[in-house]
Amino acid sequence: MDKKLRIAVLFGGRSGEHEVSLMSARSVLSALDPGKYEITQIGITKDGVWLVGENVLDEMDKSQTDDKNLKQVIIIPDQHHNRIWEIRVEGSTWMLEPLADVDVVFPVLHGTFGEDGTLQGLLELADLAYVGAGVVGSSVGMDKGIFKDVMRANDIPTVESVIVLRSEIETNIETVIRRVEAVGPYPLFAKPANLGSSVGITKCNNRADMSEGLLEAAAFDRRVLVERGLNAHEIEVSVLGNDTPLASVPGEVLPSREFYSYESKYLDGTSDLLIPAPLPAETTEKIRQMAVTAFKAIDCAGMARVDFFVEKVTGEIYLNELNTIPGFTSISMYPKLWEASGLSYAKLVDRLIELAIERKNDRDHTERILRRTS
Repeated sequence: MDKKLRIAVLFGGRSGEHEVSLMSARSVLSALDPGKYEITQIGITKDGVWLVGENVLDEMDKSQTDDKNLKQVIIIPDQHHNRIWEIRVEGSTWMLEPLADVDVVFPVLHGTFGEDGTLQGLLELADLAYVGAGVVGSSVGMDKGIFKDVMRANDIPTVESVIVLRSEIETNIETVIRRVEAVGPYPLFAKPANLGSSVGITKCNNRADMSEGLLEAAAFDRRVLVERGLNAHEIEVSVLGNDTPLASVPGEVLPSREFYSYESKYLDGTSDLLIPAPLPAETTEKIRQMAVTAFKAIDCAGMARVDFFVEKVTGEIYLNELNTIPGFTSISMYPKLWEASGLSYAKLVDRLIELAIERKNDRDHTERILRRTS
């Protein structure tokens, strides 16, 4: 019998998307075949403590985690020991003991400290295979302002926008409002530059809304993006692969609220999804090609959900953003689009693990030490 792959699934985290991560993790864990994989669940609290133990996911769901039944663990940046270490404290002495060896880390962490390249940097230092994009792809995909600059450099159209700083908002919000109003007429959207799941986003119909929206977004990030609102279809495409990625059929989101908010994505489940999106064949193919181009442009890997706007009147296509660790809940678009493209949820999870190993093998071909010749 083949040896089981040892998978460490990470969820929770220090992000406004903590609860979304738990929902995604529950779905991913239910799809991992225990006949193929030896699974270690690692829950990360909102304070950044890494915990393992029986029912750790259920404990993360509680408002107050019961640490008594759980063990604190870490991954250390040591390429010679691909494992999880338990932290044991005896009196004033802290000790590390091996807990579980790891073949692949599967991060199901949305947002800050999970999707932004910070975790990926730790996993690179630890020389571990992991699902999803690397440091560059993760960080560029996470920052909406920098991502838009990269798209424009690759001749991919994006909606007009401007980045402002929290310090500017706190110092002179009236000046900031006049500046962002130059982007276009209301409605405008204020967003944290580094967050997802529609957390901290406000649709602003006037100056009063903009004042509130800037303050709301600045609570979640030091950089705030304001962009022009569109009367548009919201189209999403799932991308899967490494050097030769593939795009799924596109789907359309029909928000139940003014826009595709956190509540309509994850809580009430009232938004409709049209899969495949009712688009002309030429538009469909152009969107899929643009999704792959964007994926390659930021050196993404593994997976991404790429979001577009298609203006209802003109048919113009704008790439909105790319999510390197998209939602994986039972109602999330990323797995649903692949299911509609012929790849089941369980097979999708298997494929992501295969791609993580492929990416690690490719990384191992890189020379790290300069060879000196006489």
